[in-house]
Amino acid sequence: MTTRPAVIEIPRSHNPFPTDGVSRRDGEPHYDDLPATLLDLLRAQVDTRPDSEAVVELGAERLTYRQLWDRASRVSGGLRARGVGPGDRVAVRYAAGTNWVLAFWGAVMAGAVAVAVNTRSAQPEVDFILSDSGTAVDLASDVPLPDGEPYVTEYATADAVAALFYTSGTTGKPKGVPTTHEAFVTNAENMARGLGVPRDVGEELRTLISVPLFHVTGCNSQLLTAVHLGGTAVIMPSLDVGELISAVSEERISLLVTVPAVYALALRHDAFAGADVSGVRWVGYGGAPIEPSLVASLKRAFPGAQVFNGYGMTETASLMTVLPDHEAVDHADSVGYAVPSVRLGIAPVGDDPTVGELVVRGANVTRGYWNRPEADAATIVDGWLHTGDVVRVDDAGRVHIVDRIKDIINRGGENISSIEVEAALAAAPGVAEAAVVAVADEVMGEKVGAVIHGSGERVDVDAVIEHCREQLAEFKIPQYVVVSDQPLPRNPGGKLIKDRLRKDVEWGDPLP
Repeated sequence: MTTRPAVIEIPRSHNPFPTDGVSRRDGEPHYDDLPATLLDLLRAQVDTRPDSEAVVELGAERLTYRQLWDRASRVSGGLRARGVGPGDRVAVRYAAGTNWVLAFWGAVMAGAVAVAVNTRSAQPEVDFILSDSGTAVDLASDVPLPDGEPYVTEYATADAVAALFYTSGTTGKPKGVPTTHEAFVTNAENMARGLGVPRDVGEELRTLISVPLFHVTGCNSQLLTAVHLGGTAVIMPSLDVGELISAVSEERISLLVTVPAVYALALRHDAFAGADVSGVRWVGYGGAPIEPSLVASLKRAFPGAQVFNGYGMTETASLMTVLPDHEAVDHADSVGYAVPSVRLGIAPVGDDPTVGELVVRGANVTRGYWNRPEADAATIVDGWLHTGDVVRVDDAGRVHIVDRIKDIINRGGENISSIEVEAALAAAPGVAEAAVVAVADEVMGEKVGAVIHGSGERVDVDAVIEHCREQLAEFKIPQYVVVSDQPLPRNPGGKLIKDRLRKDVEWGDPLP
């Protein structure tokens, strides 16, 4: 049995975020003055600002808080009429927009568990998640929203699971992460404190959601944070950089959150020079490495905004750390400091106690995976969740990502499992073995590169890629392919030596 090194907790001595109202419960930090559940969070806004805009789908519907509550409760009633009870799983597979939001809130109001399914997934991937979660009702894109007599459960509790988000499958198959009401509410408060958004901001907060709602950034750190603060979630059904720029001015956007690749594209777009960005007060990024020069460009492009880097994962309901505005340029290689609700630590991987695997615990951290006891045992040790990321902590307590323990590829904020892509390639015609690694890209950060060794004289790359399209989501398909006439390098234990491939392979041009 593999033993874990002792954890060295990262002190909060230089941490800039306010901890008033934070106390310890069973040794873990918790906020004392927050609503207990998501329903309490939404009900508070319905009571205080019923006619304020809650949700806007660009080019489509606009819902006030009262309309959001009333229509979601009818979705809840429709789910109840179909036999959905407390704890039953409801898959949400609508495109980003009001239907997705109504389905999510309807499931929560029914006391069910919303299962956020990646709409970019190939059918085998969807089938796995529906089966693994034990979905009772599948709200696929072509299924009308359920409708019935309004119903809102009276039995929601802070520790009840409200949703399942699935990981990117860095060890092969994705894992379901149960997220409680308390974790959702806690993350919303972490966003407010990390970005310095005042609790009474109300209608002045208008956040543009250009990232998917099935990701914790889009749902937890934008949609639900807007509800927490009484603001408006403006949703893009699909990402279009030109439309994003137009929406910033036309919708009076004050909070932007997206991945660095989108900002890089936006700043290069012809329309940006004439855009009115004077209302933007907060610019957040994360999900992928960022060039220091891009951070400086963002501060120039949005002169009235504070700029922040955020870092988190599905298992922490989104945020773990934030790098504040006043350090954004000078420490652009850092993801910042722990948000108030978490404790961070280092499990050293060598002699240097400031370098090791990042571990985390706190009110927004999952207590375990969905039906994965073996993953729980490997990942959660003595209450600490092991992130799989190797980090360095500097003298001020700032966290710097050094490398990923797991060989995932981060393509513009989308985590891609190299193992999953390798499995698809290995099953392709004419392929004997395959290795998948990241290829650096100026805009996306990383793209998928594959080295394959054929089982015969010739490998038909077009046929291999077509096979992958049947098995994988589009963003996971290799964009660089090199065919090797030699078996791929392996160590004595048979494991691929990917470092050699990263150093030696000449990738050439990407596939069209």
